Amino acid sequence: MMKTYIRNIFITSALTSALASCSSGNEKKQEAEKPVVKEEKAAIATISPEKGILSSSLQIPGELVAFQQVDIYAKVNSFVKKLYADVGSEIKKGQLLATMEAPEINSQLSGAESKLQSIQALYIASKANYERLLETSKTPGTISPNDLDIADAKQKSDYAQLLSAKAAYKEITDNRNYLEIRAPFSGVISARNVSAGAYVGPSGKGSEMPLFTLQEQEHLRLAVAVPEAYTSYLTDKSKVEFSVRSLRNEKFTAVISRRAGALDNRYRAERVEMDVINKDKRLLPGMVAEINISLPGRDSAFIVPKTAIVNSSEKVFVIKIEDGKAKWVTIKKGREVNDKVEVYGDLSVKDILLKSASEEIRDDSQVKL
Repeated sequence: MMKTYIRNIFITSALTSALASCSSGNEKKQEAEKPVVKEEKAAIATISPEKGILSSSLQIPGELVAFQQVDIYAKVNSFVKKLYADVGSEIKKGQLLATMEAPEINSQLSGAESKLQSIQALYIASKANYERLLETSKTPGTISPNDLDIADAKQKSDYAQLLSAKAAYKEITDNRNYLEIRAPFSGVISARNVSAGAYVGPSGKGSEMPLFTLQEQEHLRLAVAVPEAYTSYLTDKSKVEFSVRSLRNEKFTAVISRRAGALDNRYRAERVEMDVINKDKRLLPGMVAEINISLPGRDSAFIVPKTAIVNSSEKVFVIKIEDGKAKWVTIKKGREVNDKVEVYGDLSVKDILLKSASEEIRDDSQVKL
């Protein structure tokens, strides 16, 4: 019985070892049959800089202003007698806008006129006296030379007094003419600040507000401040397109007519003006315009994707590959159009640049392509 039990234990152990050996062999065989996967590093994309010219456009706000605009003040202290124009009135050059009254000017004019007539009579008398003495002196011994000289001096003195009186009379006459306010050019009255009976005068001397504001609206200026970075691309007589908010579906064109030739000290921008013909008066002075200015390229530069440029705190650079090493090349950026950028620096078309550069790739480090 004991022998049978021992034999059974031996047989069971042998079977267990055999099964374990078969299982281990199968696992090794399965592992051997699995495909071997090799780890691959992602390829680093490179590019070569290309020579080319980028043409872009500049979108910038501008302002429509009247070609001519003037605030009209009274030239002398006076009272408004009558107004002949109001807001919206279309005015022709030289048209009467208002009449003023100043009683003291009429009194001054009367006094100046009387004085002029008095001095003129004295001059006529002294001149006649000198001419008679001169004619008599032709007979020897009748008139002394001294009397003739005195008469001549008196005539010249009276003539000088006459000229002075005429000048004073003309000055007061001109002041009286200033009581009529006339338009300096054709346009539209955009503001009226006084009524009949108001006391007015030159700015700061009777009236702080002008009588009228006159604008030339059939001819407008489109003014825009172009940043310094874009001034070199502007050309005279270039056409620009613009639109205004009240007429969104319409495009207007204008031509660059004037450039300041200097930068504003505050904004570092150049004032550029375009002439706009506005016969139908659909455009109004003071409107804000959205301007599109074409900026054609002038010189050939290297063109690279934006991703190839690194803007670090140290400098702006691209990464060039030389003999398996990364080299930081300092560049200056030009214009940007879509995802392309003009760059200027120590580059050539034969150079190899990283397409996606970053500061993580240090200068002079090994790079495997």
